[in-house]
Amino acid sequence: MNPYNNMNKLFFSGILMLFINLVSAQVLREHTIDSTDNLEAIAQRYGVLPEDIIDLNPEAKNQLLVGNVLLIPNPIQKKSLETKEIQEVVSYKIHRVKRKESLYSISKKYNVSIEEIKKNNQKLYETTLKFKDKIYIPKYKTRTVVVPPKALRTYKVLPKEGKWRIAYKFGISVQELEALNPNLSAVLNIGQSINVPNIETYEEQTVSDPRFDFYEVLPKEGYYRLFKKLGIDRDSLEQLNPILKETGLKNGMVLKVPKSNLKGVDLKITDLTAQLKHFNPKEIALLLPFKTNSIDFDSIHLAKKQIQRDGYIRISTEFYAGLKMALDSAKQLGISINLEVFDTEANPQKTQKLLLNNDLSKYDLVIGPITSGNCKQVAQSLQASNTAVVSPFVKFDALNSNLIQSIPADDWMADKLLTYAKKDSIPNQILIISDSKSMTRVSKIRNAFPMANVLRSQRDDSGKEQYYVEFETVQKALLPGKTLVFLETNNESFASNVTSMLNGLNGITIEKEAAENEDEEDIEIEVERELTLMTTNHNKAFTGNNISNADLSNLNFQFPSVYHYNEQLNSFAKRYNEKFGTYPTRYATRGFDLTLDLLLRLASFEFFYNDLTTMQTKYLENKFNYVKREGGGYINQSAFILKYEDLFIVKMED
Repeated sequence: MNPYNNMNKLFFSGILMLFINLVSAQVLREHTIDSTDNLEAIAQRYGVLPEDIIDLNPEAKNQLLVGNVLLIPNPIQKKSLETKEIQEVVSYKIHRVKRKESLYSISKKYNVSIEEIKKNNQKLYETTLKFKDKIYIPKYKTRTVVVPPKALRTYKVLPKEGKWRIAYKFGISVQELEALNPNLSAVLNIGQSINVPNIETYEEQTVSDPRFDFYEVLPKEGYYRLFKKLGIDRDSLEQLNPILKETGLKNGMVLKVPKSNLKGVDLKITDLTAQLKHFNPKEIALLLPFKTNSIDFDSIHLAKKQIQRDGYIRISTEFYAGLKMALDSAKQLGISINLEVFDTEANPQKTQKLLLNNDLSKYDLVIGPITSGNCKQVAQSLQASNTAVVSPFVKFDALNSNLIQSIPADDWMADKLLTYAKKDSIPNQILIISDSKSMTRVSKIRNAFPMANVLRSQRDDSGKEQYYVEFETVQKALLPGKTLVFLETNNESFASNVTSMLNGLNGITIEKEAAENEDEEDIEIEVERELTLMTTNHNKAFTGNNISNADLSNLNFQFPSVYHYNEQLNSFAKRYNEKFGTYPTRYATRGFDLTLDLLLRLASFEFFYNDLTTMQTKYLENKFNYVKREGGGYINQSAFILKYEDLFIVKMED
């Protein structure tokens, strides 16, 4: 079972958790609906407005179902609460209608409105006033009441404002801002209306001081970890971020931190939408293997089958759909694009013919091809004109000065995981389990952990690798206590065998220990182990049908990944489905992320290459932090450390 199939569940459970920690210093309360409840009574009971309850529980506007739980915001405490005077009916005067009297004359006589008379005499809405009718004239008493403020208000996005700035300004996390605005797109437009906590203007945090920048709190980060990472203690953080005294640290919270403390820490995500300057039309060429000549368009059914069966066609069409969504987003920001699509057919001869018959040097950049050979071919042909060629998927060794590889190299990904693993201050035993094809990665791990033990997959009598290890061998290698296990393989059967075995040995187990004397029986002993599983190369071996997500979760399986699920993906998926009638795949979201990033960079900087390496950007599932390669070209060095936790995948580190 692929863990990414659980992402929709992760999103909705994540949103629920976000709401439970919503809006500034508030702690939401829960109210279970009973048969006597109505919206007004519930609001009055908790001192909030009915609209506040509807904001957090939209379904409550239509009906209240007995047994359902409503989220109730705490009333926001303001330094000056609003009051208003209301009139309450305390009694009635009975009036007998005289000849020639009208509602108008009666209203003037008693100084009440015609509407108030009708409201207290419902029959007057349907029949006219008659002689000798008995009607009730309300008598009022004026009372002053405090008006509870609304929990949310509308905010207009200012120039240069992105999600980080707005989240910090209102004392919430980026995730909470997105929870308040479920359809919030990846980029914000100037003047866009969004929901924010309804705090006083003087309570908003200032964000314009150039001495400071922002830091997003990671999962399980406490004050000690922040001090070790940033060199800033708790008192200083609370002085800069007073909201901490009320809420404490929360995952995703945006903190104001001195820029000097962020040196060498890869944290800042640049919002390019605040830097757009160059709105001349962007000329883009897309080179993908659509193989249009091989598809039978006379039969829609057959065409669909061909697309699904051919990996090149499927990847190309899905990437192209995401790219089209990115073009729509860019156009909303005022960026115009001229796109021309070329079909490489995944064929070097066809690609060479395209290069001879078309002047690709006239484009601002070329996206594709997706095979390493064709991509090298295109980059080489356009190197003299310095036309940027972006590889959307493949990783390969090529040093053309105009080549931009958007996928990080495997070695860099492995180094990122090993650096993360070495941060653990608690002593670990280190065990590496590997097949013969992964020994290069084993060497890299042993360079980081010289004391690591290594177990290799078994071979038969003829020397052929069997892709399994004996249970007793693994059991003997795993001493009691904490052990970090690296599993390095591309073989699903081997991964399944090892993860199942490790899960069985994790925690407390009853095992036999050989007796000291041969004539005595073996002794049963209790062994407690704490195993953490990692891999430096997360591939299909770990996501196949034979792999148990439960085993991976129990082992806290951790790995580096180019992709990380983002809550924004849900609103994108909804728009994508409305446009294409299906939900986006990983190739579609990459098409969106990569294309939008490239277009924003083109519109932000006059010289594309000069500013390519000066920032990190992040979108739905991907982030981009390009570095210049020795010998030529650029490569993305940006990834996530992810972990299996309770059958879901969570982010451990950017």
